[in-house]
Amino acid sequence: MTDIARQKNAATGLVISHWLSTRFTIEFNGLWEQLHNPDFNLTEFGNIKNEAGHNSYVLTSKQWIEKTNAIGLIAKTGRYNGGTFTHRDIAFEFASWISASFKLYLIKEFQRLKDEENKRLELDWDLRRSLSKINYTIHTDAIKENLIPKELDPIAVNRIYAEEADILNVALFGLTARDWNKNNENRGNLRDSATMEQLVVLSNLESINAMLIGRGLLASERIFELNRIAIIQMKSLLNGQVLMKGSIGIDQSK
Repeated sequence: MTDIARQKNAATGLVISHWLSTRFTIEFNGLWEQLHNPDFNLTEFGNIKNEAGHNSYVLTSKQWIEKTNAIGLIAKTGRYNGGTFTHRDIAFEFASWISASFKLYLIKEFQRLKDEENKRLELDWDLRRSLSKINYTIHTDAIKENLIPKELDPIAVNRIYAEEADILNVALFGLTARDWNKNNENRGNLRDSATMEQLVVLSNLESINAMLIGRGLLASERIFELNRIAIIQMKSLLNGQVLMKGSIGIDQSK
């Protein structure tokens, strides 16, 4: 903090004291301490906050630390390693008070990072939707060619498509779309809530089910085979994730 304060005035102690004496700063530091310091003296904090804002009120970093048992600020004496040090959360607040340009940069940088995060989430969502559609055409064509008589009305056709979709749902998720909707009102649909691994397996199951339909297997036969394949593939994907995490040093106990 001493180095930051020097950007405003050579009398760094006065700069820090002036900043620390404002009511907003006291409330900010007090909140930080309550979140991170179980030994923070709330009684003294209340007294200081009540006095803050008066024209004659002055609070030094040493007084703040001694009265409240604060840990966010550290005051060191010494010719070479002396000065006031702080946690980076508080340093950002102090630097924003020192420099309007720094405060604006911090705001713009936060917005940029949030925009990038949102773009990654959108990309992830697009990828999830794409995975669920990879073999959709193959699956529906197989149903159309092998399971739907030529004279069926549209309602009956849609019913068959829904039944086949639920064969995949039961094989992978263990329940139909209707069952999921009963327990998850206003939360989208079953496949939108799937993990990336489940969507990969679902895409594979669509292709495999199309092949099994072409072979003339009954629904009761296909669902058991699809469930067996879903179990094998999910285990492989999840085990692969564990191996990848272990290879980059992630603590699996967490």
